[in-house]
Amino acid sequence: MQNRTVLVSGASIAGPALAYWLDHHGFDVTVVERAPALRRGGQAVDFKGSVQRTVLERMGVYDEIRRRSTGATDMVFVDAGGREQARMSGDFTGGDVEILRGDLARILYELTARRCAYVFGDSISALRETADDVEVEFEQGPPRRFDLVIGADGIHSRVRRLAFGPEEEFVRHRGYYYAIAGEPPASEREDGPRRRVSHAYSAPGRLAVRGGPKAQQLYMFAAPELGFADDAEKRRVLVEQFTGMGGAVPEMLAELAEYDFYLDALARVRIPSYVSGRVALVGDSAYGNTLAGFGTGLALVGAYVLAGELAAAAGDHTVAFARYEQIMRRYAKLGGSSSPGPFLAPKTAWGLRLRNWFLGSRWFDLMDRFAGDAKDDIDLIDYAGVAPR
Repeated sequence: MQNRTVLVSGASIAGPALAYWLDHHGFDVTVVERAPALRRGGQAVDFKGSVQRTVLERMGVYDEIRRRSTGATDMVFVDAGGREQARMSGDFTGGDVEILRGDLARILYELTARRCAYVFGDSISALRETADDVEVEFEQGPPRRFDLVIGADGIHSRVRRLAFGPEEEFVRHRGYYYAIAGEPPASEREDGPRRRVSHAYSAPGRLAVRGGPKAQQLYMFAAPELGFADDAEKRRVLVEQFTGMGGAVPEMLAELAEYDFYLDALARVRIPSYVSGRVALVGDSAYGNTLAGFGTGLALVGAYVLAGELAAAAGDHTVAFARYEQIMRRYAKLGGSSSPGPFLAPKTAWGLRLRNWFLGSRWFDLMDRFAGDAKDDIDLIDYAGVAPR
């Protein structure tokens, strides 16, 4: 087999999933992660359709994911007085099975930690491709050589920047920011999946959500691309955006200082190719579309296909990468060009009324049905039975 040693950058979801399948097919895998340890919590992620379920079942993790499932959460849009205006079913937002990102990352890590090398607290600082391998420099550790390097390091991928070009060439700001604050209380996660309700407060261009398994708080607001000096400035901007809103929002802002906090732009990755020489991208680094509802499933399927094609090509990356590109370019259209910002936080009062009407109409049901069909729009190869090409 050619190209046996593979460096994977990123230990969230796509990275450990890819590590599992590469190891399964006989590759020697190292995963590097800049965080000092696995990240806990994070918003809930979900899987939809038979294709994504099949990948999880072939990994042997589907039953454990179901056991740790958050359960469905209906998002109820209310006015300042708490009166319901519209409702978005948790069956739509949560897919077939929903789990906290941190819980999923832990499952995938534990599945691979004994057979794959994990290096936490470090990251790639330089890549130099040769005819036979890739020379990799790290911020902390000594330089090393790998046959292949895979970027599974998210929408702000460092591997993409080093091997493909600057982020601004490939990442498009979608006109909105989102923030999550606080993990769901442990007591809510330990009593098993059940139906929950979150309450959403709206104003033109702004949405604040309280409750549910995704986080204690979720915010979304319309804004041009902003620059932030640090986390303190992010908190200050968020408070400024939502000061003056009614309902439970003042209480939410008062509680904000108590919680872990994450803020980022809604953005979409558009890149001409997922591969460059001996380097490839998988997951959000290649086809991310923030909060569009498909990213985690795409990442898992992409990892399965990339590793499978490398195995089928006996490690020949020129053949495998081309096949991976062909297969995933089509399926990644599932992520679409849409952004949740204009729908969840319309910029006008008229847009808010239209959103509320649409959620209660048959057109919303048709949209849900169409999206469900698209999630299975791929012929999933069983690479266990594929002979090397």
